[in-house]
Formats: sequence, structure tokens, C-alpha cells
Amino acid sequence: MADGARSDHPAVQKQLDRLSLLSPGRDVLGLERISAVMERVGNPHLKLPPVFHVAGTNGKGSTCAFLRAAVEAEGLKAHVYTSPHLVRFNERIRLAGSLIEDEYLAELLARVLDGSEDINPSFFEATTAAALIAFAETPADACILEVGLGGRLDATNIVPRPAATGMAALGIDHKEFLLSPEAGTPTDAMVRIAWEKAGIAKPGVALLTQKYGDDMAEAISGHAAAVGAQYLPRGGQWDAAVYEDQLHYRDDQGKLTLPLPALAGAHQADNAALAIAMLRHQDKIEISEAAFRAAMGWAKWPARLQRLSPGPLRDILPEDTKTWLDGGHNLNAGEALASHFDGHPDGSIHLVIGMLANKDPTAIIAPLRAKIASITVVPIEGHEAHGMADFVGVAAPVSKSPNAAEALNSIATQNPETVLIAGSLYLAGTVLAANRQLPD
Repeated sequence: MADGARSDHPAVQKQLDRLSLLSPGRDVLGLERISAVMERVGNPHLKLPPVFHVAGTNGKGSTCAFLRAAVEAEGLKAHVYTSPHLVRFNERIRLAGSLIEDEYLAELLARVLDGSEDINPSFFEATTAAALIAFAETPADACILEVGLGGRLDATNIVPRPAATGMAALGIDHKEFLLSPEAGTPTDAMVRIAWEKAGIAKPGVALLTQKYGDDMAEAISGHAAAVGAQYLPRGGQWDAAVYEDQLHYRDDQGKLTLPLPALAGAHQADNAALAIAMLRHQDKIEISEAAFRAAMGWAKWPARLQRLSPGPLRDILPEDTKTWLDGGHNLNAGEALASHFDGHPDGSIHLVIGMLANKDPTAIIAPLRAKIASITVVPIEGHEAHGMADFVGVAAPVSKSPNAAEALNSIATQNPETVLIAGSLYLAGTVLAANRQLPD
């Protein structure tokens, strides 16, 4: 669905306005429309550099960040397609290392929309088409694609033969799309999610995955076998573990001993390991151990356990307050936050939260409950969000503010040790913009 994207560039905004008019009813998963659009614009999906395709509920964006960091540390150039953006629509399309320029973005969107009016693609399909054209027209050594939603029927799955495919952590999200009844599909929710994500598997291509429950693994294995993909789950032909403050990775090619990721959160070691496995189980590009070592420190993924830098918003709080920003909005994200803040004293975290109305607030609140000192509920501009009443009853005082700045002004009087702003990537984007901390 359209996300209210805005741009300071008039030509880009003109095309974003056109995108916003696309019928939300067209956000029905399937490859028919994207296939038709590809045909209209010259089939750019057949002209890409080696593609690394990543699915998952949580961690797929971070996995893409590690893939990009490793490729660039090797001295190569990578295209990257991710979603959603946080502040600028351009963040979705990175060309050979740099965010797409406004003029080219406007031209591409116009080309797609002008050529497919009768097809009526969805917002994401049109955006994906624009990205694939850019990737086909701009030289690079690799192309990293993050699945938008699901996998099997996602627009990015139009690519016929990637170099490698990967699946990050799985959880229940986008239930209205992925769990609707369909003949011949699994009925258990988590098994169905796994089955849908495994739809990115391709004949003769390695499918690298994290560890999942037996039923989920069986569904993935069956999907991979049906299309002739090589299924390589973690714990089999490759594995990784953290001990003695290092990431220890091994596969049939040997072992790597690497520094831990600079990205905050213990779960980032898992995402880094998946990226390493994807790069070591393909033969299109070669990545050295030195590049993998550098990637652990180079990878950046904003609004995922990100420390706010000094800026107009952060400076509202006392200088010694640790201020964190996270866009996670499901149980996996809540558990990752709880793990990260495990060493903090009970009642030490002041939570500023804004969550879309179709998300479950307890997914974030429950894992952090003991650590929370206060909860301040803020709206999400342009979106229907949970109000203060949806948070009453948790073991902390609950209040509301009209925006994050007002929330921080109120919290600042309590001399807070730690502040966490969380619950939505849309909220995270407004926070980064207000703090003048734009993703680059």
C-alpha cells in the first residue's frame, strides 16, 4: 500500500503523488502484474548483476546491510533495494553504493507509471520495477534485493535465477496477506509463514536459512525440493556461534573467526552469519576473509537499535542519557529489545512508543515490561495508530504526547538514564528527520 512518501524535489513528488493514487486494492500478492510491467519496460530483471535475494520477518534488512558491507569491503559495487524508507524515498534504491539521485528517480517512476497505467500495478510493484530498471542500467558487481512481503508472491521474486537466496528470522507479521486461506497451503501459522518465505527458492540455487522449528524446516525443505533448490539450513553444512567476544563461522570451505558486528543487538551476529553463508555458497563473486572482517564494522542499518546522535531531538535530554531508536513492531523485535536491555536495572527505561493500529502493542511491551519506568504514547503522522487507552494496565505509568519532541521534554525532567523510542519504522523516520540524522 502507498505510504505517504514525500520529497523536496518537485519532479519526484509529482511521481510519488501518482504512486499514492494507485488502488490499495491492488496490493494483492502475485507475480502477474509485475511480470506484465517487466515486459513493458524491457525485462530489466533479466539483465541484473548477480542477485542476492533475502526474505524473513525480522533481520532481512540487516542481512542485506551485511551483504552490502562485505561486497563493498572487497572493493566491489553493489546495488541494494530495501523497504520501507525512513525519511527519503531514495533510501529504497541504492545504485553502486550511492542513493539514487532525484532526477533519475523521477524519470524511472514516470517511465514505469506511464507504461503500465492499464496494468494498474501496486505501489510496491511500481517501485520494484523502477529499482530493477535502475539496476539493469547502472553497472555494478552485485545486486541485493530485500523481499517486501512474504516471498513466494512478492514482486522481487520476479528474478529467475539469483546467485543465492537467504531467509532470516521468522515470526508472524502481515497476517492479513500471508495467512489467508489458499488451497494446498499449510494451515499452521508459523509453518505457513516459513512456506511463503521459502518461495524465493530457485532451481539449482542455494537457499541458506537460519534454524527454525522442525515443522517449519520441513515446509521449507519441501518447497526447496519441489523447485530443485539446494536447501542449506544453519546447523548443517554451515553454522556460526558467538564465544570469547568473536563470531566463529564454519562451513565446508573452512572456518572464519571474525569480530562481532558493530550493529547493536546480539541478534546481529545471526544476520551477519547468514550474509556470510550466502556469499560463500555462490560462485558469481568472491569475497575474502579480510572483507568479511571489515564488514562486521562497516554494516549500517538505521533505526534498528540505533543510538541517536546529538541533534535537535536528542539534545532535549540530559547529555548522559542513552537514547535509542528502534523501528521493530512484532514479538521478535520485542524479544530482541529485551535481550539488548537485559543488563539494565528494572524500571530504568523510559519508553516512547507509537504503533500502527494493525500491530500488537504487547509484542513490544511484554518482553520489556520489568525494565520500563514510563510509557509515553505518541501518534504516527498520516497513519492510524494505537492510542493511550491501548497501553493502560501495564506495570508503568502511561501518558501521551502529541509528538516525540514533547514526549522527550516531559521525560527530561526525570533525569532519565535510558530512553527508547520504538514501535514503528514510520515513527523512526520522523524522529531521524527531526534530529537531522538522515540515513545515507
